[in-house]
Amino acid sequence: MNTVERPSSALPVPLRSGGWLARRRKAHVKYSREDVMMGYLFVLVPFVIFLTFSFGGMVFDFWISFHRWAVIDTPVFNGSANYNYIFRMDPVFWTAIKNTLEFSFFVVTIQTIVSFFLALIVNQNIRGKTFFRTTFYFPSVTSSVAISLLFLYLFNNLGLINYAGSLIGITGPNWLGDPAYALRSIMGLNIWTTTGTLMVIFLAALQDVPRDTLEAAAIDGATGLQAIVRVILPQIRPAIFFVVANGIIGTLQVFDQAFIMSGGSGGPENATMTAVLYIYNQAFTNGYYGVAAATSFVLFCVIFAATLTVRRVIEKE
Repeated sequence: MNTVERPSSALPVPLRSGGWLARRRKAHVKYSREDVMMGYLFVLVPFVIFLTFSFGGMVFDFWISFHRWAVIDTPVFNGSANYNYIFRMDPVFWTAIKNTLEFSFFVVTIQTIVSFFLALIVNQNIRGKTFFRTTFYFPSVTSSVAISLLFLYLFNNLGLINYAGSLIGITGPNWLGDPAYALRSIMGLNIWTTTGTLMVIFLAALQDVPRDTLEAAAIDGATGLQAIVRVILPQIRPAIFFVVANGIIGTLQVFDQAFIMSGGSGGPENATMTAVLYIYNQAFTNGYYGVAAATSFVLFCVIFAATLTVRRVIEKE
């Protein structure tokens, strides 16, 4: 019978000092000066664009917020007059902030919960799960403007929603004309549009949860709810932070849906006036660019504080 001799060392051959792995670790790739400079040049271009249009725009916005400016003339320094106007003299500003915070709270909460449970469903071995994934995700790849125009007709007094209700004897409200329903209608539109994308993010996170951990929890007698709370949620915490943080950032900047559904007025009775729509009207309707800049800087501070708070809360859990 043939015998195979073992290496004298306890380490596998590739891990010896002269093995291929050791030689690979010792190898260093040397780049010429031209290659290094070319790499820095490629990095420099997007960096300059970021400084100019992102960071530079923020600095310019902060500077303009202390000036009276109508674009066609020279900015005139007016101190804190713009901030005094929005905080003390214009009640529409506080209405816009209230609507925006209310919109953000309900939309982020509902879309996070719904998208998580949809991800749980399509992550199971059920028939037609590919169809359901595609169906749930489809609204996310459709233009927000196109969907808003579609819902504008659906929420019309003579639209499909009220017509369907009339078939069973239900008289639908004036969805976009009643202040009690206008903002809620836009909430429903936003939730329906964004849930598919968030579902895909949660689905990717769920597929990274070790199966043996779930099986061990089931053997220990954990119910489905206990497995979700004690096993799944702690393991997908980064995905939760990503979904919630991006949801807050996006909903606090809601504009196109409120603009289209209200015709740009924020009505009825400022019920759909959001912070960004207020900024738009101050700048492009009233010509108060200093007021718009002050409002946008306040909104930036709100978004930054909210994102930081969410991060700290999720990290402590």
